[in-house]
Amino acid sequence: MAEYLASIFGTEKDKVNCSFYFKIGACRHGERCSRLHNKPTFSQTIVLQGLYQNPQINNTGIGTVSDVEMQEHYDNFFEEVFVELEEKYGSIEEMNVCDNLGDHLVGNVYIKFHKEEDAEKAVNDLNNRWFNGQPIMSELSTVTDFREACCRQYEMGECTRGGFCNFMHLKPISRELRRRLYGRKEKKKRSRSPPTRNRRGGSRERHGRERRH
Repeated sequence: MAEYLASIFGTEKDKVNCSFYFKIGACRHGERCSRLHNKPTFSQTIVLQGLYQNPQINNTGIGTVSDVEMQEHYDNFFEEVFVELEEKYGSIEEMNVCDNLGDHLVGNVYIKFHKEEDAEKAVNDLNNRWFNGQPIMSELSTVTDFREACCRQYEMGECTRGGFCNFMHLKPISRELRRRLYGRKEKKKRSRSPPTRNRRGGSRERHGRERRH
């Protein structure tokens, strides 16, 4: 029987890597996929599967919500997760939430840390935690470049596949929240950088005083 199945589907050695799984860390075929899903043993990125519960497509008890209320609800969720994970596990480079409807992507939250060891620490800890009454399912992700994982047509408002597209449709946060979460990182970077202009100016001024004396 095993030989018969191998003759039809091939062996593990015959399989090639699944490009969808490699790019987006998920595949609509799941374990039934005929290609290999090589899970990473180390990565900067983790995925929290189905963590975001969209009140517009889930029965979360919120009822009918306006677009403004929807954005506020999403921003609150995003900020809560971002801030807590960064404070507990380490600096976050990027966080994204899928707005897709397919089972393999719906509600997935991807967090890319600056350090691989922080991602590993987060995965090990989060799998023992709950969020909104549901156990957290986290794992290291193959995603390294979200530009490759995203649907470009969706970003231009032209995706014809809708929520069931196999590439990521990333749900945007408000500009104000983006400034708060990512703007503070830019401020920290600038504060760590030496004030080269002032230093050069001070040097010229000092030399000028020396010449006048």
